[in-house]
Amino acid sequence: MKKGKKIISLFTALALTSTICLTSLGTNVNAVDSNNDDWLHCVGNKIYDMYGNEVWLTGANWFGFNCSENVFHGAWYDVKDILTSVADKGIGFLRIPISTELLYSWMKGKPNPVSSVTASNNPPYHVCNPDFYDPTTDDVKNSMEIFDYIIGYCKELGIKVMIDVHSPDANNSGHNYELWYGKSTSTAGVVTTDMWIDTLAWLADKYKNDDTILAFDLKNEPHGKRGYTGNKCPSDIAKWDNSTDENNWKYAAEKCAKAVLAKNPKLLIMIEGIEQYPKTEKGYTFDTPDIFGASGDASPWYGAWWGGNLRGVKDYPIDLGPLNSQIVYSPHDYGPSVYAQSWFEKDFTTQTLLDDYWYDTWAYINDQGIAPLLIGEWGGHMDKGKNQKWMTLLRDYMIDNRIHHTFWCINPNSGDTGGLIGNDWSTWDMEKYGLLKPALWQTKSGKFIGLDHVIPLGKNGISLGEYYNTPDPEDPVDPQDPEEPEDPQDPDPIVNIGDVNEDGTIDAIDFAVLKQHLLGITVKINLKNADMNDDGSIDAIDFAKLKVLLLNN
Repeated sequence: MKKGKKIISLFTALALTSTICLTSLGTNVNAVDSNNDDWLHCVGNKIYDMYGNEVWLTGANWFGFNCSENVFHGAWYDVKDILTSVADKGIGFLRIPISTELLYSWMKGKPNPVSSVTASNNPPYHVCNPDFYDPTTDDVKNSMEIFDYIIGYCKELGIKVMIDVHSPDANNSGHNYELWYGKSTSTAGVVTTDMWIDTLAWLADKYKNDDTILAFDLKNEPHGKRGYTGNKCPSDIAKWDNSTDENNWKYAAEKCAKAVLAKNPKLLIMIEGIEQYPKTEKGYTFDTPDIFGASGDASPWYGAWWGGNLRGVKDYPIDLGPLNSQIVYSPHDYGPSVYAQSWFEKDFTTQTLLDDYWYDTWAYINDQGIAPLLIGEWGGHMDKGKNQKWMTLLRDYMIDNRIHHTFWCINPNSGDTGGLIGNDWSTWDMEKYGLLKPALWQTKSGKFIGLDHVIPLGKNGISLGEYYNTPDPEDPVDPQDPEEPEDPQDPDPIVNIGDVNEDGTIDAIDFAVLKQHLLGITVKINLKNADMNDDGSIDAIDFAKLKVLLLNN
């Protein structure tokens, strides 16, 4: 079931707006947090920080690095000023689409040039983004240098980032590509599966000591339909089964994720769905042809949005072994203004959407505690009709069920959804933002909660450390060296075996904290409580004993 977002090109966008540079005069910038302690992991359907506190990832998309301009669309305006506005509005998790072609140029040391930074009609161009220009030559810097500056801005503002491989080549319509390989590029040649994996592993290694980038979305919207003839699945569509075929998305995602996590085991890995999945309960597979003759079935397939079909998880879940704690499933979901799906034909409600599409396609993953969900793309036009109704229902469902999400999109030049910001890249669509705002993580008093333990999210937010009152990372509490000396007259302290994080209960969070400790990740841990067999060391035996204890409970 087709869904193709129309991305308006740079030149069309420029025709829609005047090129006025908005400088960020007097912007307050936070001191950079370099503690590298903001990494996340999963237990069941929840995501936790390194101290065992639950977090909620809420944000939006800003595209352009995936396109032929090789940089954010809107970069002819002041990018730091736009990002400051994004942080102030409580968007704390930014999904940045990019292309394999661009990553390949970075990995090979020959970064592709950018074009839209120099699109202003009002020289000197560097007034908008002085960091993007060489001070000696006044030439615009390359795409990787500009990207690094943007990640630095995000760090200063308390914004965390997810990298999304949106297409193989640098292409404004690259989201139409079904697979993660096979497309020819102008600078990299034909993109192969190995190239896709190698570039992401390289990027993971490049940023492994910078917790601004917390997650990788391995491939945007794998898709493709089976077709009507033949007894074998075509090789040019994404499938999900137990084969080692190159177009098996499950197999490819596992292979890629393992390579990425070998470089940085602390990254979250977002796994999107596909488009069609066979009715396996009837014995159908991807090799089943669409036409059955006398079988009587209208179709052997369950359809979905591109990247939205995660039915395969129930039959063939992603398996990363000891690093399954980093898996987040990430479907995309859209409303009737993007495509008139069958579940919109009735006077739909939350319950009919669950019955007709959401639950069996992706919602069961969260409901059954299999893994966390992050809706990587959702959004659309404010039509005061069915599409707006759908957005409201999905928003409320995500709030009620604590489902993570990134709204599509910040850009004004997404043809079939529109954006949060207008064509001047400054004025916010307050009606659309008003719809999104309740689904952004915030306190009861309306303070936006960031994902950085030190840096507050913009001028209207607080840090994660402030929200949870977690210890100062520069002065951590050592459970073996308490601040107050022990009174020799006091009895021995009570040891609660299994309560690894010392919160008074023994549960899955303790299991996750012990696992992180054994992987070498710095976490708050009570070593006496973690020593399950009381042999003076914390090792795999303690890990196994805690698992048995939890299973018995």
